[in-house]
Amino acid sequence: MKKKKFQFSKFYLALVTLITYLPIVIVVIFSFNDSKLPVSWKGFTWKWYEELLHDAALKEALVNSLILGAASCAAAAVIGTLGAIGMARVHYKSKGMMEYLSTIPIMVPEIILGMVFMAFFSLLNLPFGMVTLVIAHTAFCIPYVFMMVKSRLVGIDKSLEEAARDLGASPARTFLDITLPLIMPAVVSGCLLSFAMSFDDVVISIFVNGPRISTLSIKVYTQLKTGVTPEINALCTIILVVVIAVMLLTCFVKSRTSKRYK
Repeated sequence: MKKKKFQFSKFYLALVTLITYLPIVIVVIFSFNDSKLPVSWKGFTWKWYEELLHDAALKEALVNSLILGAASCAAAAVIGTLGAIGMARVHYKSKGMMEYLSTIPIMVPEIILGMVFMAFFSLLNLPFGMVTLVIAHTAFCIPYVFMMVKSRLVGIDKSLEEAARDLGASPARTFLDITLPLIMPAVVSGCLLSFAMSFDDVVISIFVNGPRISTLSIKVYTQLKTGVTPEINALCTIILVVVIAVMLLTCFVKSRTSKRYK
């Protein structure tokens, strides 16, 4: 019998997986811990989930984050998609430079963007609050949608649009019936990534946030001064379950769709 050779690649993959997911598993486990201190296990309990349901400030912050993420990713989807389509249809020497400039918000550190947005809104005398948050988050979410759609447009056969135009379809009808369905997976991917980035952002939100609005990320960050309670672990667990459920539902819909068209 031949001895199995040690494979470093499998060990490395297992190590990376362990380092990546072990903190998440610990958060889920300690969301059921009876102790407030995340250093020892004192028994199983549901009380942190019960307290989470009665925490009005935390629920308000969660709702604000959901509204902000939905508004900013919707606006970014429209602007980023139209920008990518327009950029794909023009031909001029500075096109490459314009595409590069469109991705600058991703490469610039968030603290710099936050300071720029704060100075810009102060110059316009725009009150800090949900409006400034949506504008700022939309600005740094646009490149994610732009890059996704731009990459998708490269792989689309241009003869499909030309055939639709030859058959008498107007530019708007060609876009709605041909181009939009083909790029929709990229638009959805860009929206999901934009929503995640908006939901997770702390630095820019602190600079452009008003005194009456608190997002979930800011709420968690400010609680670090007094210590994060297990309610945050419970909230993270609920969000994780929702994300996994959405992923499973997406995989199920894709599998049913692929079988239908086979």
